Amino acid sequence: MNDNTKNANTLGSRLAERFERITASLRRLRGSSGDTVTHPFWVIVNKEIGDHVRSWRYIVLLAIMALTCIGSIYTASVSMRNAISTEDEVRSFFFLKLFTETDGTLPPFITFVSFLGPLLGIGLGFDAVNSERNKGTLSRTMAQPIHRDYIINAKFVGAFAVVGVMFFALGFMVMGFGLFALGVPPTPEEFWRMIFFLLLSMVYVGFWLNLSILFSIRFRQAATSALVSIAIWLFFSVFYQLIVGLIERATAPANSAAVESVLAHISFITFLMRLSPSYLFSEATTTLLTPSVRSLGPLTMEQIIGYLPSPLPLGESLLLVWPQLTGLIAATLICFAISYVSFMKQEIRAR
Repeated sequence: MNDNTKNANTLGSRLAERFERITASLRRLRGSSGDTVTHPFWVIVNKEIGDHVRSWRYIVLLAIMALTCIGSIYTASVSMRNAISTEDEVRSFFFLKLFTETDGTLPPFITFVSFLGPLLGIGLGFDAVNSERNKGTLSRTMAQPIHRDYIINAKFVGAFAVVGVMFFALGFMVMGFGLFALGVPPTPEEFWRMIFFLLLSMVYVGFWLNLSILFSIRFRQAATSALVSIAIWLFFSVFYQLIVGLIERATAPANSAAVESVLAHISFITFLMRLSPSYLFSEATTTLLTPSVRSLGPLTMEQIIGYLPSPLPLGESLLLVWPQLTGLIAATLICFAISYVSFMKQEIRAR
């Protein structure tokens, strides 16, 4: 009887020890709130980030952005070295000229970002959904116990995170190169202007990313969605300005027209130009990186009276570009909302 009791106690202690081990393992796998540490949404986001980073497409786009960045920085640094004459010129937002200055051989850094940024967003999103539908992986993913909107949200968040890391890496590389080549450290205001410029660039690329994701949902073939996205980018980058120029010449007031008519015509043309995302980005970046810009519209003589030719503080520059930033964010959210609704209503099993 004593032997049976001893065996039962030994077995009970072993079971208790095994239970404690299992409980400790579960505690390590679970957070303090009882939920798993890795949410299914973040699992999909990590998968999207890994797919982008390991793809040759991303490596090629990163190499192109890095090479153009290095080339524009080199030409800007050469031009800035030749332009140094006085101490006041050196400290008058001199570090920001790395992004805007050029010697004529290559465009400045902001021009490259405005031109290649849409290609980066299109390259990361034109086959986000239709490629998985054609491979059949999307239907298998939807068969898992996850919410449907996790997929479309994770595709945007993953690609946007990759874009953000790339831009901040390039931006800090520019700062480091400028500090090493010129020996002029940035002031706190210059640093924050560059940070806001990088955030604005992310929003601009995010618009084209959402637009390409929308076309990847709308069209079944990846080539079709890529061509449509590139066509829209070319239209706003090249042809839209030509069309607005024709409208400007056709609606130009006579030489003897009143000042109010001339100002109204200029405001109308400016409004048409601001329908282009690239123009909004150009206005906002020029204002942030060139503090001497104090207005983005026409000024009358009454407004010019008392004008002081001094650079704007950072807060006032942000207020000046707030409409452009709001327009880019609104366009991005509209594209994402349309993509979200289209994906949620789409029949995944259809081939």
